Amino acid sequence: MRDFRSLKVWERSHHLAISIYGLPASFPKDERYGLSGQLRRSGVSIPANIAEGCGRSGEKELARFLNISLGSASELEYLLLLARDINLLDHSEFEHVSTDVIEIKKMLTSFIQKLKADS
Repeated sequence: MRDFRSLKVWERSHHLAISIYGLPASFPKDERYGLSGQLRRSGVSIPANIAEGCGRSGEKELARFLNISLGSASELEYLLLLARDINLLDHSEFEHVSTDVIEIKKMLTSFIQKLKADS
């Protein structure tokens, strides 16, 4: 069992989730249960699955949950593109958050590869 709070990728994704949670505040009210909810769920899913994987036994289980986090990060990346393209996010908000998502995806991929190489 690992302490997820000690992982840099968890820390970065936790801060990303906090950022994502604030984004829909400027969305129209009719998006409250649509895209805004999906953005929040996928953003929170990234650090939550890292934490869950750390609570499981073995590197194989951890790698499985990191892969789930990676999928959530890809989903979030798309949802951000959609929000930008339908003018719910301005370009600067999109660029800031999107850059973070891409960096977290790289970190997750490296961590998964390291776990596979070590096993």
